Amino acid sequence: MKLLVYGINFAPELTGIGKYTGEMVAWLAARGHEVRVVTAPPYYPDWSVRPGYSGSRYAREDWHGATVFRTPLWVPRKVTGLKRLVHLASFALSSLPTLLAQWRWKPDVVWVTEPPLFCSPAALAFARLRSAKAWLHIQDYEVDAAFELGLLKGDRVRSIVAATERGLMRRFDRISTISSRMMERASSKGTEAARLVSLPNWADVSAVQPLRVASPYRAELGIAHDAVVALYSGNMGAKQGLELLAEMAQLLQGRPGLEFVFCGNGAGRADLMQRCEKLANVRFLDLQPVERLGDLLGLADIHLLPQRADAADLVMPSKLTGMLSSGRPVVAGARPETELGKVASQCGIAVAPDDVRAFADAVLTLASQPDLRRELSLRARAFAEANFDRDAVLARFEKDLEACIGIPATRRAGEVRL
Repeated sequence: MKLLVYGINFAPELTGIGKYTGEMVAWLAARGHEVRVVTAPPYYPDWSVRPGYSGSRYAREDWHGATVFRTPLWVPRKVTGLKRLVHLASFALSSLPTLLAQWRWKPDVVWVTEPPLFCSPAALAFARLRSAKAWLHIQDYEVDAAFELGLLKGDRVRSIVAATERGLMRRFDRISTISSRMMERASSKGTEAARLVSLPNWADVSAVQPLRVASPYRAELGIAHDAVVALYSGNMGAKQGLELLAEMAQLLQGRPGLEFVFCGNGAGRADLMQRCEKLANVRFLDLQPVERLGDLLGLADIHLLPQRADAADLVMPSKLTGMLSSGRPVVAGARPETELGKVASQCGIAVAPDDVRAFADAVLTLASQPDLRRELSLRARAFAEANFDRDAVLARFEKDLEACIGIPATRRAGEVRL
């Protein structure tokens, strides 16, 4: 099978879409499929092109058996709604020649991720003209989130943008997304069940496991062996509700033996650091290397997963997979009827997204009850093993890809097609 992956985020980005797309590509290439990627230089979550890459030149590289084409990209120093649109448009325009250059290769499937939806029209047109299948994977409903977060406003604007989104979605052969709630939303936008595919975010549950000894990060950060650590690790952006972390740490600064570690990068980090600059119970870490992920997540006695109330129904946070794989309970900002709320209630405590006091009380409950933490830790690991195992998730996805292009289920990857 020939798979063309088209999107702005890709490895070696360590969080979000880039992380998952990179792992998916490497897994499929190892299975014997031919995979090419048209993408931008890595820039997320720092909003700065990584050293060793260029935002102004075209480049080609190999990635775990796949061929990756990097195209120019404009990255704003300070992200605003308008600058983000220009940023996305710069990739959509600069990547078009590279996309068209795949004409002679003739892929079986053109696979594109939302966000950004900007890439969808070109991906659809190329797939149709080249008689390939078009596949849209939705990690986040960016149109809905933009209105919920106030980045876009107005009923007329929403009507026009929503109609455009539905029109694009109707033209894809397959649409996948990461949770049952998000699949329901795809159905509400006119996607028939026959075109819908479940593709949840995964975790390498063999690489991220509950630690049997103290995480080396405790010594590196000077945290006492008997202190309870509440950890936030991930992107520090607009939808995370990071201000809640600072307010909670302030409320609990007098609690002995409770330490907060906030790890990550992104547009909201500087503000969070400023809010916490006088708090002795807070430590900051930059985004850590992927090979240290198990030690980092194992530092936590409690994982923190804040969400903004106006975006909490729209996403299933990708960072949850690693949290649960580490075998630690989570305190999540989620309504109980949402999918995140149901998972968090099994493996920790779910509280109202913007309720700082409730979040602090949940942390105190877990911090003061080690037996409860141990019970929830076992549940978290069991849930991850049953639902997030990378090989199991991607093996199902591989079958869905092959079914999309009509390969019989009995044919193995790598077999010669006559």
